[in-house]
Amino acid sequence: MTGTMAHLTLAFGILGNIVSFMVFLAPIPTFYKVYKKKSTEGFQSAPYVVGLFSAMLWIYYALLKTNVLLLITINSFGCVIETVYIAFFLFYAPKKARMESLKLIILLIFVGFGLIVVLTQFLASGVTRGVIVGWICLVFSLCVFVAPLGVLRQVIKTKSVEYMPILLSVALTVSAVMWFFYGLLLGDFNIAIPNVLGFTFGIIQMILYLVYRNNKPVTNEKIVGIGKIITELGEQKTPEFKDQKVVDVVLKLNDFKSADILPVVAKNAHKLDHVATEPQALHKMPYHTIEVGA
Repeated sequence: MTGTMAHLTLAFGILGNIVSFMVFLAPIPTFYKVYKKKSTEGFQSAPYVVGLFSAMLWIYYALLKTNVLLLITINSFGCVIETVYIAFFLFYAPKKARMESLKLIILLIFVGFGLIVVLTQFLASGVTRGVIVGWICLVFSLCVFVAPLGVLRQVIKTKSVEYMPILLSVALTVSAVMWFFYGLLLGDFNIAIPNVLGFTFGIIQMILYLVYRNNKPVTNEKIVGIGKIITELGEQKTPEFKDQKVVDVVLKLNDFKSADILPVVAKNAHKLDHVATEPQALHKMPYHTIEVGA
């Protein structure tokens, strides 16, 4: 029985490594786009910094244990690939995004991880040190697995799965299953418990995908409509700018929420430059007809 358990543990650990390896490689298409455009655009570095911190934390925990070599192998690869992603991001990011990323790296990697190592080394010893680090890993992993709640909320709100990559959701769910059984067979609940949450959220994501997979995103249709209205307003460049045209456009915009309008207005601001230079055209504009609210 002991031999069978050992073989099962090894099998789940290897499968966990394989699936997690593919999950770590998932952002490559994103960074290929960054490379092609020579810009990070709206992408954030936070997921990769958090990924690096998590990998480092699990390696530290594994080094305090004696039988979790497969936890070290995958997280070592995770440290390397996340570092590459972060370096790539910093190279192509604008100055403001680069500075924010560096602050996060210093705060989480150097200060956060550094304090965990120093405090556990000096204030704890032996088995107690491993227990403390295990609890830190457990709590942090639970926080990371809660992150998809934002995606689930967006899917339910928009009734669209446009921003929920199903292949990644499936891979994360399978990974959670593999690591759950690996931790369970080892008797290490610091590994097993967080993956219960990961598996649960993964199943919910797949159910939502099946429910909304054929729905068209409503928000996109609204944005297209807003864009057309703003373009229509922007085309009125003649000195004889008609007040009635402005009123018609404002009444149309009144049908949309401010959350839909603002991003498109910002994107099309150049089309409205002439309004700022021709203020006399707007002196009769009924501002009270625009409702700003959720």
